[in-house]
Order: sequence, then C-alpha cells, then structure tokens
Amino acid sequence: MTPLNSATATVSEYFARMAGPDKKAGIGLFAPESRVTDDGRTYSGPSEILGWLGAAASEFDYTTRVLSTEVAGDTVTVTTRLEGNFPGGVVDLRHVFTLNAAGQIATLLIAP
Repeated sequence: MTPLNSATATVSEYFARMAGPDKKAGIGLFAPESRVTDDGRTYSGPSEILGWLGAAASEFDYTTRVLSTEVAGDTVTVTTRLEGNFPGGVVDLRHVFTLNAAGQIATLLIAP
C-alpha cells in the first residue's frame, strides 16, 4: 500500500505540473505500464500518455480549482472545477488516481 503522504504528494505534483506551461513534464509521475482514460479514450504506456499530455490535456487554456479530495488505500479521488475556453466554459471533473507501491500513477480516470 502506498503511504498517504506519498499518494497525496504524487497527486499534488500532478496538478502542479498540469497547471504549468509544459504538461509533458508530468510524464515522470506515471508508472511505465500506466493507463489514462479521459473523455472516453484510454491511453496506455509512456508514448500514448505523452501524446495525451501534449494534445488532449493541452488543447484548451483553463484554470483548475480542487473542490474535494478523498483517499482510500492506494486510490485518490479529486473533484475539480475547470474554467476555461473549452465548450461550455465550466465543468466539474472527477480524477480517480490509483497509485502503485512506488507511489507512481498506475491509472488515472478523468470523468464528469
């Protein structure tokens, strides 16, 4: 089991990197066998996740505000509110992170 402080540190760092200008810098937080599911599409492994970080995750300009965080074992669920220049302009999303024993992101599900 990933220690709580390690889990929350990894997730906090993910959001910090996603808020920065180079979202691809977030790749170091993912395990080699990781998967990301966002907007109904799944990205597996470093090359696909890098593509997602460079395209889908960077397509619009937005700000993120954390509304809530729940930790259950190796799973961290963060509810956020995004506001930006995407269709609709505002959306609440759930980010469900599962971390491996090393504290890396093994899976990430992003959904409304």
